[in-house]
Amino acid sequence: MSTVLYGSRSTASLVVHWLLLELQVPHTLHLLDFDTQEQKSAAYLELNPAGVVPTLVMDGEVITEAAAIAMHLADLHPWAGLAPAVGTPQRAQYYRWMFFMANTLQPAYRAWFYTDEPAGEGNVEAVQQQARHRIETAWTRVADHLASHSGPYLLGTQLSAADFMLTMLMRWSRNMPRCTDSWPALEAHAQVMKARPAFKETCAREGLTDWA
Repeated sequence: MSTVLYGSRSTASLVVHWLLLELQVPHTLHLLDFDTQEQKSAAYLELNPAGVVPTLVMDGEVITEAAAIAMHLADLHPWAGLAPAVGTPQRAQYYRWMFFMANTLQPAYRAWFYTDEPAGEGNVEAVQQQARHRIETAWTRVADHLASHSGPYLLGTQLSAADFMLTMLMRWSRNMPRCTDSWPALEAHAQVMKARPAFKETCAREGLTDWA
């Protein structure tokens, strides 16, 4: 099987790169140059019309959206146990957290990092303040959940692809006014996940040294 990941350092492609290494999937990593807007090039837009990363191409099949790719990879490799069985209560909670991250945290982060997009240059400060509030409120919810459930993971004692997604999003907070490390439950989760050899290998291959 031919697998190519199109991504960029410190973006949503990190979780896909990490899972490919975790699951020992042979692949080629194609890091796009955001400084030259390579993600907006005609060639890349043919793969991903949104002009964002990640994009995963597996035997000619194009898959986009980080959460969707993560879930697909987990389902393709059931031996790893990164997705609960379909139809179980655990699977429902797995869906809940994956969609929470994709629908709540990721859009709020985009508003924080790309403040001119929602309301124009003249409203940057107001947009960023609102984005920060949304992000910190969301992280408080996650921290409360982790603190009130047994086990170090979102699903308790079962590691899932959702934990990989969560760790990537925690990393995005590293230079924000309030880093997720300031919530004890989140910091504990991050330490467990960052200790995984595949995380260290992902950071090494992408040249990432902060929050690694």
